[in-house]
Amino acid sequence: MQIHVIHENAAWLEPLAGALDAEGLPWRDWFLDRGVFDLSAPPPAGVFYNRMSASSHTRDHRYAAELTASVLAWLAGHGRRIVNGPRALDLEISKTRQYAALEAAGIRTPRTVLVAGKDQLVAAARRHFDDGPVILKPNRGGKGLGVRLFHRAEALADYLDGPDYQPPVDGLHLLQQYVRAPVIGPAGPLITRAEFIGGRFLYAVEVDTSDGFELCPADVCAVDDAFCPVGEEPRAKFTIIDDINAALKQRYEAFLAANDIEVAGIEFIADGDGTTYTYDVNTNTNYNPEAEGRAGRSAMAGFLGGELARLHPARRGIS
Repeated sequence: MQIHVIHENAAWLEPLAGALDAEGLPWRDWFLDRGVFDLSAPPPAGVFYNRMSASSHTRDHRYAAELTASVLAWLAGHGRRIVNGPRALDLEISKTRQYAALEAAGIRTPRTVLVAGKDQLVAAARRHFDDGPVILKPNRGGKGLGVRLFHRAEALADYLDGPDYQPPVDGLHLLQQYVRAPVIGPAGPLITRAEFIGGRFLYAVEVDTSDGFELCPADVCAVDDAFCPVGEEPRAKFTIIDDINAALKQRYEAFLAANDIEVAGIEFIADGDGTTYTYDVNTNTNYNPEAEGRAGRSAMAGFLGGELARLHPARRGIS
């Protein structure tokens, strides 16, 4: 019996792989982009951790998410232990379904207009946002890819007619209310990303969004790593904080429990009046190595090891 890590991005797996090895945990890598699966046979035993990403199509793994949905259904049908199962994947690959689930949990999201058809975007921006600032994003994205701010509908029209435009993989665009956080101190506008393991809050990261929306406060982008694509002063870009508003944290944990999500990064922003808007739930979250270092061990490896020990008592000495 072992831990099975379902994913399609080897670079994102490296820190977790090292942590699992350091814990002495038995695990295997399921690079789920293609393959053959005998659905009439039972799947292997163990703990299955789904890390399939909404941005998988940007790495030439166009149908990896669809394949994962089928594999997760197979696993669930045989009663296998899945961390971030079918419901988590469903919300990972659709912002509209995310927002519906968040609102149902009493969590405020930015005003959002769903648009099917590139030719309808400019008119929709003028109608619903009074030709003012609006954010364009794909319904299925990841890493902030394709997220752009336009101050006027005319600028949006120029972008749609230009060479940089890329259609969303599912054909659905979102036009969203632009929520601008107040600038405090030397940092630019801040968003906050709260990380959860086992459905419980672990820590949060404040992120300076001055340079754009393609953010990765994650294992491939250490807080002090200039490789991270959000700017040249990464220590100022990512700041680890130990807690968030208690009521908001409680609502997030209830939302995760209601949607069978155990591992997630939830991003939110507060406007100048202090109103908080939640705009992204990332169920393929990556943990920051500085925060892991504070704890002296990998929280994710510890959680997965604990689940394996629960299913396989002979391994209780390893967690």
